[in-house]
Amino acid sequence: MSAASYLAEGSHVALRRISRRDRTEFVTLNRESAELLSPWMPGKSITTPEAFDAYVERFDGPAHEGFVICRLDTGAIAGRANINNIVRGTHQAGTLGYCAYASTTGRGYMTEGLRLLVQYAFGELRLHRLEANIQPANAPSLNLIKRVGFQREGYSPNFQFINGAWRDHERWAITVEMV
Repeated sequence: MSAASYLAEGSHVALRRISRRDRTEFVTLNRESAELLSPWMPGKSITTPEAFDAYVERFDGPAHEGFVICRLDTGAIAGRANINNIVRGTHQAGTLGYCAYASTTGRGYMTEGLRLLVQYAFGELRLHRLEANIQPANAPSLNLIKRVGFQREGYSPNFQFINGAWRDHERWAITVEMV
């Protein structure tokens, strides 16, 4: 992918919109990371070309934006992120979803990538607030969102159906004034 397609660049990663051209790499990463992601991710895993196509179709409308975080040295996908349920008008807010992959966790790629995404969301997308909902036992995700600058706002019992059960979540948020 050329540098011209990046929306934002850091020192190790860049942010770009997800593309249908990402199908093979994306599906492969999700298959390799299925065990890592299954306790935390809602819905069916994106491990088939058909699931990928359905995932990408979500981003055709105004309420969802989809991104990949790519390593600058290789262009390879290090993680994914999306902003869902975007509400305009007096809210200008969205819900952040993201995941790292087994082959790239623990290297700082997602911290840098989500910081780029927050800047993009508050700049180009003109959002005022991003929220992230994370299961209390997902310590790596909680630590990541703290590093990015989100603050804990509350606790939501039985918030989302994941891996066969309704799961509690902590609610974290960041606003444009906080960055």
